[in-house]
Amino acid sequence: MSLPCHTVAAIGFIQSPYKQKFGVARQPGLVPAAEVVLPLLPIYGADCVRGLAEFDYVWLQFVFHGVVEEGWSPLVRPPRLGGKQKMGVFATRSPHRPNHLGLSLLKLERIEVDKQVRLYLSGADLLDGTPVLDIKPYIPFVEAKPEACSGFVAGPPPLLQVCWLPEAEQAFQAASLGADFRLLLEQSIAQDPRPAYQNIQERIYVMHLASTDVYFRIDQQIAWVVDLKPHLETIKGF
Repeated sequence: MSLPCHTVAAIGFIQSPYKQKFGVARQPGLVPAAEVVLPLLPIYGADCVRGLAEFDYVWLQFVFHGVVEEGWSPLVRPPRLGGKQKMGVFATRSPHRPNHLGLSLLKLERIEVDKQVRLYLSGADLLDGTPVLDIKPYIPFVEAKPEACSGFVAGPPPLLQVCWLPEAEQAFQAASLGADFRLLLEQSIAQDPRPAYQNIQERIYVMHLASTDVYFRIDQQIAWVVDLKPHLETIKGF
């Protein structure tokens, strides 16, 4: 039986420091320093967010736009299982879903209302340019179920220790990137953004974070920041 299709459209697009899929936190709240802005489209004015500032957290429903062209699969390999065991797509939060819909619970830092409504959110796991379809307030007594069974996901993932090589420290100081960027960088790398099946100690990984390319390698449970450079497209002014 087919149901009538209702067209949905974005109400705004996320402005995020995560410029590529690699490095984005795998779940909301794991990187508290990941701050994003959601400017709503002009049609959604101040009346649409009246009363929302009284809530600490909001649900965002969005589209995994970065993987739409990759399609979907009935079976996926969750990173929490080492990328070796398959689970049904509906038993995971994989972005490779039939409709590529995502749901994130983010901390609402503040709302600005002037010519455009802007929501400032933290703990984000969202790629820059993510289309947001809906916003709903988080209501703890309805939605918090700490005693619920969570299947194969038992607690937060283990964290890597993040260390800096002297050259990377010098590059950071020279670029004057600031304490907020450092915190974002370290919290993001500590989550181990590598594919679950990959453990090549000598490999140098590159994460495009804000306007900076961050180079790092992982040895056992230590992530070494190797270097930082301005992103090439940023230098070109794109």
